[in-house]
Amino acid sequence: MNSATVRNLLVRGMLAGLAAGVLALVAAYLLGEPNVDKAISFEDAHSHEHEMEVVSRSLQSTAGLATGVLVYGVAFGGIAALAYCFALGRVGRFGPRATALLLSGCALLAVYVVPFLKYPANPPSVGEPDTIGKRTTLYFLMMLLSVLLAIAATILGKRLAPGLGTWWATVVAVAAFAVVIGLAYAFLPAVNEVPKDFPATLLWRFRLSALAVQTVLWGGFGLLFGELAERQLNPKPAAASSGRTVPASN
Repeated sequence: MNSATVRNLLVRGMLAGLAAGVLALVAAYLLGEPNVDKAISFEDAHSHEHEMEVVSRSLQSTAGLATGVLVYGVAFGGIAALAYCFALGRVGRFGPRATALLLSGCALLAVYVVPFLKYPANPPSVGEPDTIGKRTTLYFLMMLLSVLLAIAATILGKRLAPGLGTWWATVVAVAAFAVVIGLAYAFLPAVNEVPKDFPATLLWRFRLSALAVQTVLWGGFGLLFGELAERQLNPKPAAASSGRTVPASN
């Protein structure tokens, strides 16, 4: 793949990430923000200290949310596009669209779902301020391990495929990934700082909405980028511009 093609796919990846970010923004505003407001109300009702807001809640839930989600979408769209350029043709005989969807699904799993299952998202009022550095470090460590192990599992599957066949090589690679991730879950410290009186339903809805936002983001990116990549890599033949018709032979 030449540099011009990589550059074009990178631009398309960032545009697809931006568009997917818009979809995720709508999902976050409709699904996530109501739960955040309820969590903040719970915190205000149970806290005896009232701190002055540096940024108003209305600004956080509109411009702040939009900026964060859209920048996230563009950044990860560009990174995913570069990964796509490397993966295309190396992970199986998949076309541009199928490769984009496969890459998006793997990214959702490795970047978000696997760390989420160990360290799920928490709403405001959940978590001690003194441990925020530790919790952030553990989360990104789990994310890094997940991404590296996903890459290692892919390499393992490719190397085993000639001897075991594609099906069994994939089964072995996925099983190896699951075993090592399970060990990471077991050995990394758990974090449980949910207040005893925090509503379980609110916590569950918040975590589901966080997962839904990421699913919309990566699912939307896979569909949009797959279409853009298909048009870039497999352009349709241009229609004849002369307008002449070839007479049928008798």
